[in-house]
Amino acid sequence: MRHISKLPYPGVAVERTKKMSPERNTLLRKDGKRRDSKGRVLKKGESERRSDNLYCYRYKDIRGKRKSVYASDLRKLREKEAVIEKSLQDNIDYSAGDVSVVDLVERYISIKQGVRYNTRVGYEYVLNILKMEDFGYRKIRDIRMSDAQLWIIKLHNDGRGYSTLTSIKGVLRPAFQMAYQEDVVRKNPFDFAITSVVPNDSKKREALTPVETELWMNFIRNDKTYSKYYDEFVVLIGTGMRVSEFCGLTKKDLDFRNRKIRIDHQLERDRHGKYYIVMTKTAAGRRFIPMSNDVYDALENILKKRPKLKTEMLIDGYSGFILIDKKLQRRSPSILKMNADGQ
Repeated sequence: MRHISKLPYPGVAVERTKKMSPERNTLLRKDGKRRDSKGRVLKKGESERRSDNLYCYRYKDIRGKRKSVYASDLRKLREKEAVIEKSLQDNIDYSAGDVSVVDLVERYISIKQGVRYNTRVGYEYVLNILKMEDFGYRKIRDIRMSDAQLWIIKLHNDGRGYSTLTSIKGVLRPAFQMAYQEDVVRKNPFDFAITSVVPNDSKKREALTPVETELWMNFIRNDKTYSKYYDEFVVLIGTGMRVSEFCGLTKKDLDFRNRKIRIDHQLERDRHGKYYIVMTKTAAGRRFIPMSNDVYDALENILKKRPKLKTEMLIDGYSGFILIDKKLQRRSPSILKMNADGQ
């Protein structure tokens, strides 16, 4: 049974059907368009409850199960709808290979939880390169191996170094492998050796010879600026440890009686200047390094120069760092980092 009623806004007549759920406050115009109590046209799946004027959106998830979300007003409801529809569409597009290379890499990165900070930074670096390239916006279903190879060649011709190209391929290959294993693409277009398309023109790092080491240490010893870091260089050159391992050393890691140094963690810093501790990647990285006489004396000198603190700094459970600066921060001179990077 039907009857005609007037909406809160003038000049429009609608008919309210008793067949509709009593929980809904949805008005149906003669033209078939559904409206809420304020006269706004409702989309498919949307409704307004009569009891509390709460808006509802009903939809089916990827398994075909009916779901509902609610909001106090139509604008907030449609914001939720947009998120739901994008999520559903992303799954449909991904399954059909109708996503860009950038989208694929973002999906791959999103499932790589628990990786180290530097690894995450590497992912973001590759992603930023992709976003600057036309290749990043091509559909993954259209990428062939020759397309991937030609793009690597283009990057090389643009001046990208071999190590950068290796990093890029190191992210794209597993990302496409994920899509291949899920039957989204037929083949992995990055399943090729990078040296098959570009030469390895990276410079091989060579260790200092005894003569070069003596010349370098004489320079450090006699230079007005760097002479204060002489003991630090003695330790680095005499042990071969990483700068991050050296900066992470605590007094407990030094065994002067048995003349050995324990290495099982590193001190690193993120882009915001925050320090944090990371453990060595492998069991082989956890090791003891013997102290030569020069290293022994240098470490003793470092500890003698170390300021006495009322309160020791605590970073991720570690304290008593042997390198301290005037601002009570770990001392990590840029000259040490430069030497370690071979720059």
